[in-house]
This record gives sequence, structure tokens and C-alpha cells, in this order.
Amino acid sequence: MVLMAHFSWELEAFDFNSAYLNGELDENEEIYMQEPPGYESLGEFVKLLLKAIYRLKQATVKWYHVLRWTLTDLGFCVSAADLGVFYVWISENILVLMVHIDDCGMTGDSPKLIALYKCKLNDCHALMELRPVNWLLGIKVTQDQEARTISLSQEGYIESILAHFSLTDVKAHATPMVPAVTYSKDDSLKNQVEAAHMCKVPYQEAIGSLMYAAIATHPDITFAVSILSQFLDNLGEAHWEGVKRIFCYLAGTKDRTLTYGEERHELLGYTDADGASQPHRQAISGYTFLIDGGAVFWSSRKQELVTLSTAEAKNVTATHAAKECIWL
Repeated sequence: MVLMAHFSWELEAFDFNSAYLNGELDENEEIYMQEPPGYESLGEFVKLLLKAIYRLKQATVKWYHVLRWTLTDLGFCVSAADLGVFYVWISENILVLMVHIDDCGMTGDSPKLIALYKCKLNDCHALMELRPVNWLLGIKVTQDQEARTISLSQEGYIESILAHFSLTDVKAHATPMVPAVTYSKDDSLKNQVEAAHMCKVPYQEAIGSLMYAAIATHPDITFAVSILSQFLDNLGEAHWEGVKRIFCYLAGTKDRTLTYGEERHELLGYTDADGASQPHRQAISGYTFLIDGGAVFWSSRKQELVTLSTAEAKNVTATHAAKECIWL
């Protein structure tokens, strides 16, 4: 996305038609299935599978291997940083293909080459819904080629999870956590009455929903989600109230976007540590990196060792952030 905004590249998205069915099983894999309705033979029989089908454990791996072989034959190389990203140089032009199971996005500096390689891919595996990208994995993509900006928004996704957890009409809050609040095991269930009440709370499902927003477009809730995810198996009423607080924050900030291109600068990073403010006494390392005004990488996690001072905790955080900076 950063490259697209910086160079004003176009992005087109497409899906592979029945992607998993392209994977073939190895000769040493004997997998049988019951006859599906409408295909019953006389007598009791089972079918020997020759190809991968949906809901088969190894279907994803088989499809990835087929896709990787296909792209390799077309000249693509797999990225060392992400096995779902492929690229190819054609003379002085470059194409980049991003794959998530069967959802794909292709970009590059030549629209003619994008169209050409989409045709080549379609000759190998049938494609569907060829289109300029507006949505990708539940993320709304808005591109302004004149301003050379790209904005990512999960407003629709946030509205859907608010409706799913019956929190559509909640009052918006300015922060994802109550200032200076701490969550610990002491807030967990105390008796059977509380356990009976909390067993009906969709805590794990809510944390999972929030994690996708935190990973994709909302680094501002990463710390709060990482703290509350530590109590998935031993939650209490206070932890559930903390989760609802994050939803309230998202309700007021759902229209905010992650925008690349509003500024022009190379890699810029920020890092800090909290000084062991949590009950586990391990400092929290937090850092984020931006390119052209938009965050491209962020993290908030417990440090692996117990530091004895705030200065030491900050040095540990700076060390980990520096390693990520070198990699980026």
C-alpha cells in the first residue's frame, strides 16, 4: 500500500474460482469420503479423493503449492518477508501480487502488464470478479491518484461487530482504556455464581474480533487488546467491561482511516516502554513505524525479562525496535 501511494500505482483485485479444488493429493495420501447426496452408487461405497476439497486439513497447503508453482513458471519470485507476496521484474517494470487464500491483489508500475499477467493467470486457473479494488479482506481501500494517497478503513467491519455484540448504540469514549486502570487475575471469577454469569459472555469471540481491527488498521487499540487477551481462560466482570470499553472507543473512531501519502518521508519510528506498571511487573514494549505518514508496522507486548529500572526497560524496547527497523 505504501508503494502504491508513493508511486501512484493502480491495484486490482480478483478471486480464484474454487481455489482449493486445484490442489492435487500426493500418491501416498489415501483419503476417502462418503458419497455425497445425488452421487450414490448401488451398494455401500466410499470415494477415493484425487484432489483436495474444501474442509480438508491440507487443502490450504496443497492450493498454495499449486499457486506457487504456477507463479514460478510465470517468472514470479516469492518474497522473503511474506510468503503470500510474489513479485516479478519485466525489463524495468515490476509487478507485485498479494495472495490471501483465494483473494488476490495485483499492483505495479504498468497497467498493461497487470492486464497481461491477469490473462496469463486466468489461463492457468479460472479467475472471477476482476475489478479495480475497493474492498480487500473486509478493509475498504480508497485511492486518490491525483493526491497520491491511499486510505484504509474498517468502518464497515467495526459496525458489523458492534451490531453482532449488540453494542450499536453505546456511548463513544475518547480512549480505549480507563486511564491508569490495571487488569489482573484478582479481577477473575470468585465463585460459582459469577462463573455461571460469565459463561454466557462471548469474551473470546470479542477479543478475536478486536484483534483483526488492531492488526489491520487500528494500532491505537493494540495495547488494550493485548492486555485483555491474557484473560481468555480466566476472565472476570472487570475484563468484560474493559472489552466493552474498547468497543465504545471504536464506535467513536470507526470513521478514522489509515492514510498513506499525506506526508512524504522515509521510514520513521517511535518507541517507548511503560516502566512495569502492570501487576506482572514486566514492562510493555511499544513501537510503531511510519512511511509517508501512515503506520506500516506496530507492536505492543510484554518484555521477556524483568528489568530493574525504567531506563533499562526503555533500552530493551529500543533494542527490539532497532532490530525491526533494520529488517524493515
